[in-house]
Amino acid sequence: MRCCVVGGYGFIGRYLCTELLRKGRRVVAIGRHAIPDKPIPGVEYITCDVNDRTTLRRVLADCEEVVDLAYATIPKTSFLDPSHDLISNLPRMVGMMEELRSCRKLRRLVLVSSGGTVYGPVNHLPIVEETATSPISPYGITKLAIEHYASMYFHLHGIPSIVVRPSNAYGVGQRPFSGQGFIATAIGNIVTEQEIVVFGEPGTVRDYLHVRDLAAGIVASLDYGIDGEVYNIGSSIGRSNLDIIELIRPLSESEKLPISIRHEPVRIFDVPTNVLDCGRLHARSGWIPKVPIEVGLIEMWEDLVRLSHLTKKFRNDG
Repeated sequence: MRCCVVGGYGFIGRYLCTELLRKGRRVVAIGRHAIPDKPIPGVEYITCDVNDRTTLRRVLADCEEVVDLAYATIPKTSFLDPSHDLISNLPRMVGMMEELRSCRKLRRLVLVSSGGTVYGPVNHLPIVEETATSPISPYGITKLAIEHYASMYFHLHGIPSIVVRPSNAYGVGQRPFSGQGFIATAIGNIVTEQEIVVFGEPGTVRDYLHVRDLAAGIVASLDYGIDGEVYNIGSSIGRSNLDIIELIRPLSESEKLPISIRHEPVRIFDVPTNVLDCGRLHARSGWIPKVPIEVGLIEMWEDLVRLSHLTKKFRNDG
């Protein structure tokens, strides 16, 4: 089966392509760059602007499955420029839906939404898929709008789509200081001896999921999900920013690196607490997260320390 991953060379996309190959798929990844960094053996790469419907039409026509990971903004930038968030993401997605209407081979489309921002503040945890959605950031509002378009195209045009709402992914390859990924940025700050910024006293509470488990969950939705349904993908465990820092502390102490924390006021676009109930996907597929957070943190720590040492070496050699 041929699977197209839109945004296949991003942080999550690389893990997803690897998992799809492991499951026996033929994988084609669409990305913006002419020459991808670190090609994935076995993955066909096609350079395609997500708004280039001619190229998109040609690629999609030969695929039985499509997973869309592409998104042009992050919650912080969406708050700074809501119009840009909307214009950069929604028209592109609607255009892809229009192209998929004529794809006779299509067996399943999976849209990767956002469990952290689509629900917004809630009264009960963990959050089930039936929980009312009330996003408080432009990012979450646009993600939810995309979900509604997917539902419309499913009901009116028969596009076999599924929406997955992942929690906060982390793992090796996530870039520090990118505006997304507290764990990567916290470790990056420690190894470069900078302050960790925490918004609010304990910080936000998030459901952290290793990216390998997220990739496996997306593939589980491809294999076992039901068209028209929504699936949470998370660990179902909430941890505050300070909880994460305490889990990292033994690693920093092993390198004799101090941890410095600076508290800033709470940001109005941050959802205070987000923990997902993933029982629906488990019931459909048997999927459960397998990577303990302690193991995932060690992997990230070792990788970012190695990169930090390389950076220092290059600076000294220069």
